Amino acid sequence: MKKKGLAVAVFFGFILLTSTVMIAIPGLSPEAEDDPDLTMTGTPADNFPDSERAQFCGSAIAKSTTFVQEYSIPTPCTNPLSITTDYDGNVWFTQTNTGKIAKFDPVSESFTEYENPLWPQGGRSMMWGIDYAPDDSLWFTDETFDSVWKFSIIDEEYDRLAYPSETDSLPQKLLVDGSQIIINDFTGNKLTFLDPNQAGEDVNYLSIPSPIDDSVTADFAIDSENNVWFTNWLFQQGGVLVKFDQNGYFDSVTRSGEEYLPLLDFVEIFELPRELLTPNGAVVSDDGLIWLADTTSSSFFSFDPIRGEFTQYVTADPLQSTYGNQTGIVKSPISRPYWMESDDQGRIVFNAQTANNISVMNPVSQSLVEYHVPSKNPYWADCDPGTGLMLADCGVAQVFDFTVDNQKIWFTEWVENNIGVVDTSIPLPYEIQLEANDLNITPGDSQHFNFIVSSKFQQESLGASLILSPANDSLMVNLEHGTHSSFQLEPDSSYPVHTTISVSEDAVPGQYKVLLGAQSSDVAISKFVTVTVE
Repeated sequence: MKKKGLAVAVFFGFILLTSTVMIAIPGLSPEAEDDPDLTMTGTPADNFPDSERAQFCGSAIAKSTTFVQEYSIPTPCTNPLSITTDYDGNVWFTQTNTGKIAKFDPVSESFTEYENPLWPQGGRSMMWGIDYAPDDSLWFTDETFDSVWKFSIIDEEYDRLAYPSETDSLPQKLLVDGSQIIINDFTGNKLTFLDPNQAGEDVNYLSIPSPIDDSVTADFAIDSENNVWFTNWLFQQGGVLVKFDQNGYFDSVTRSGEEYLPLLDFVEIFELPRELLTPNGAVVSDDGLIWLADTTSSSFFSFDPIRGEFTQYVTADPLQSTYGNQTGIVKSPISRPYWMESDDQGRIVFNAQTANNISVMNPVSQSLVEYHVPSKNPYWADCDPGTGLMLADCGVAQVFDFTVDNQKIWFTEWVENNIGVVDTSIPLPYEIQLEANDLNITPGDSQHFNFIVSSKFQQESLGASLILSPANDSLMVNLEHGTHSSFQLEPDSSYPVHTTISVSEDAVPGQYKVLLGAQSSDVAISKFVTVTVE
C-alpha cells in the first residue's frame, strides 16, 4: 500500500510542479514514526512529525471575506477532503487523516465527527469522492485501502466494500446515479459501476476499461441521454474524451444473456486538443456541452458533441499572495482548474487549486466570477523571503473539493483544517461592460477594443487590477497609452479601459476567447470576448 501511495504521489507531483514551485504533494505525507522529533498530542496531528505539522495541519483559523465564510474544524489536523450536502442542507465531508465522516450544521454552526471503528490506527488516505444517497447514507472512496465505504446517517455505522483492484487502483470520484454508483479508477484505468443496495464483500462490480492502455481515467459526467463522458490520458502526451452509451450497453447485455459484451459498439472517442494535457474535472452543462478542467494550466475547455469542436477558456492570473515568488522562481503563475460541477442556474463551478479560488462561469453571459478563499498555508508556495520565517497572507489552502447547494458553494481546505462556503447570492461590487461581445480579426492584424469597469454595489474605494488574458498564445492584449493596469474604483464611478487585441500571423482560423475584467483582493469579475480569426 505504501508503494502504491508513493507512485501516485509522484504522478501528482509532476502535475503540481509545472509552475516551477516546489510544493508538497497530495497523497504523499511524511511518516511520523521515522522522525525522532515527535511530540505526542493525542490528536490526528500525531500522524505527522513536529517539523511537518505547520505544512499539513495549518493554522486552523477561520477567516472571512464579503463572499466567503470559513469554519474551523474542532479536531486539529483532520485534512478534510471530499464534501457533499444532504436534503436538509447539512454539510458532510471526509477526513483523510482520521478515516472519519464529519457533519457541519449550517444553522447551529456546529460540527459532529463520527468515529470509524473499522479504520486502522494512524491510517491516512486520500478520499477524493463522496455522495449522498436518498436512503440517508453517504458513500465515499478510499485510495490507500482500495475501498468504497458506506456510512449510514441513521445508524451512524460504517460498512467497507473492497474495491476491485487487479492492478494498481485508485478509486477517486464517486456519483450516486439512481440505482447505481459510478466510480472512476484513476490509475486502474477504468470506470466501475456497482449496486448500492448490496453491501459487504459480496457486492458485484462492473468495470468498464478505458480505450488507452497504461493511461489514467479521470472524472466523469452524465448527459441528458444518460451517456457517461470521461477523459483518458497519458501525462504530458495528450489523450481522449470518451462517450460511453451505458443504456445501450446494459440493454444489450440484458437481451443477449451474456455477462459482458465488447465495448467497441458503445464507445465514441474524441481526441483532446494538444493544449489540454491534464483534464481532471468534467461536467455537462444544460445546453449539452461537455466542460473539462485542465490542471496543468490556467485553462478550461468546452466541447460541442454535435460539431465535434473544443473551445479553450482561461482564468485570471493568480494573485501574487497565492504563490509568493519570494525567490523569483515563478515566471508564469497558473491557476490549475481542478474539479467541475454545475448549479441549478446552469453555471459551471470549479476550484482553481493554485489560485486559491472557487470560480463560477456563466456560459450564457460568458462571464466569470472568481471568489478568493482567504485562508492560506505558506508552506505550499514560495513564501520564505530567505529569513526562515514565512510571510503572512501567502500560500494556498489546498481547496481540493467543493459541492454546490443552491446558491452556496461549500468547500474544504485540506491543509488549513477548515471548511468554507461561498455565497453567490451576495451582489458583486462592480461589473464589466464590453463594447462588443464578438470581434473579427485577420492573422497579423489588430483592433482597438474598449471596456468599462463600473461600480455597482460598492460602499468604499476599492483597489483593483485589470484582467487581460487571451486563452490562446495566438492572441495578445495590450493596454493603450493612458490606461493603467492598477487603479482605485470609487463608489458610483467607472474606469474606462482601452486595449489593442492582436492576432499573430501564424494564427489558425477559428474562434478564440479573451478574458477582460478586473480583480480585487476578494473577487475577480470578468467577461469573455469571442475573437474570430478569419
